[in-house]
Amino acid sequence: MRHEPVPLTRQLGMYAYRGHTVLEFRGEIDIVAATEIGPYLDQATGRTGARVVIDLRPAEFFDCSGLRLLYRARVRVLERGGQLHLVCTQPLTLRVFRVTGLARLLPPQPSLDAALARSEAASGSL
Repeated sequence: MRHEPVPLTRQLGMYAYRGHTVLEFRGEIDIVAATEIGPYLDQATGRTGARVVIDLRPAEFFDCSGLRLLYRARVRVLERGGQLHLVCTQPLTLRVFRVTGLARLLPPQPSLDAALARSEAASGSL
């Protein structure tokens, strides 16, 4: 069951799904959006054991500012013993992830359920 995201900014919505905090990036994720999204992302990734999914499916544009957000979120979550998953289906964004190597560090999945199945498999809960 998917819940409607609570809008935090014009480019960011948040909701809970199967014990994870889902941050849904929307529209154009550029330097302006990254500045607005950053504090919310830091809050979600700053808790010990945070379980976060970043859903980029509604994002229409994603530049290096967005890459910095994802890398920072990954570092913060891992430092605190949590989990971070990425959902993305946009071909151009996926290509950028492959070219930059981010796809190896944070493998994108095609859906929330696929991302969480990966999480459950990693923890042995499947």
